[in-house]
Amino acid sequence: MVGRGAFMSLVGWSNPPNLWLQAAIVGTWLGILGLTAEVLHRKGWVSPEAVRKVVHIGAGNVILLAWWLQTPKWLGVAASILFSILTFLSYHLPILPSINGVGRKSLGTFFYAVSMGVLILAFWPDTPAYAALGVLIMTWGDGLAALIGQRFGKHCYKIWGMGKTWEGSLTMAGVSLGVSSAILSGQLGFSWHVLVIASIVAAIATALEAFSKYGIDNLTVPLVSAAVAFWLGQQL
Repeated sequence: MVGRGAFMSLVGWSNPPNLWLQAAIVGTWLGILGLTAEVLHRKGWVSPEAVRKVVHIGAGNVILLAWWLQTPKWLGVAASILFSILTFLSYHLPILPSINGVGRKSLGTFFYAVSMGVLILAFWPDTPAYAALGVLIMTWGDGLAALIGQRFGKHCYKIWGMGKTWEGSLTMAGVSLGVSSAILSGQLGFSWHVLVIASIVAAIATALEAFSKYGIDNLTVPLVSAAVAFWLGQQL
């Protein structure tokens, strides 16, 4: 994991960019992501669920931009509130047709936006790595688990009436382990203790993702993963 200082040196910044430049960088990324999703949606090149997961994965990486740019806490929380309102309204109005179907029985996108704000509020700016850990486990773990499970899943099981595949769950576990190991090693140094913590976090995240009715995993996975990683890290 590249630290903020190294990243700043790499791009030639001695201080965090001003808020206008930060907004331009993040806005450009989200704009490209939104345009890509809309094109995929209108052309029908991939399924609606695949479009949602493309956005799911792409949008979550904003946490890395916020970390590297040293975005102020108030701005991150304010953005979360704004997007939470927007995503909630999109379930009833055709605001984000490429992301949510009107009346879709899931608050996953809303929970996604809320969880990012809660993590920024809890860990910013002193320990942003744990906010990034929670968001990226949700972003990459849950996103890839869904895509791989739908495409390659052959061994199914059900929890609370929700269909899951072992292939998808194993993907969630593997990605969560990789994300946790990388971020915790950057924070705490690589050791077998870190691998144990990462394994525990991955197991918990995978179990929570399996209980994903109404999209609640987009809230439970990042918040619990970050909290467990932080608490266990403090015990070393």
